[in-house]
Amino acid sequence: MRSYSNWQWHLDEVFVKINGETHYLWRAVDHEGEVLESYVTKRRDRKAALKFLRKSMKRYGQPESIVTDKLRSYGAAMRVVGNGSRQETGRWLNNRAENSHLPFRRRERAMLRFRQMRCLQKFAAVHSSVHNHFNQERALYSRDNFKLNRAAALSEWRQLCSA
Repeated sequence: MRSYSNWQWHLDEVFVKINGETHYLWRAVDHEGEVLESYVTKRRDRKAALKFLRKSMKRYGQPESIVTDKLRSYGAAMRVVGNGSRQETGRWLNNRAENSHLPFRRRERAMLRFRQMRCLQKFAAVHSSVHNHFNQERALYSRDNFKLNRAAALSEWRQLCSA
């Protein structure tokens, strides 16, 4: 398992329809844009937010700050966990998490939606690991370094797929 920085997390939820029913895909993204955790629920309440937070913190530890939108479920769950003072909300602060939904939506459209909740959960887990593997932060590297890193990631991916 890669070690993640616990400096700042961005939490957000996405509405996903499964057979006409609305479900919610909760996602945690770190400050570099890597998807840490994803979790599917039928409700968008304090209980679901609390379960998602505990699951994420058990796996990755406690972050220094958590950026969320102004959904009240986050605040209530943060107070239960003891992170109420670490939560940040603001108009454009959570754009990191919002932008991480775009590749997911693109793949969802290509798959012609989901039929089962378990299928969505598996897809979200696999999609985030693939996205993290190839996420190279293009703006931070020169073209030569970016191409080298991308080639290394692709060769590693091909090794994993052939085994």
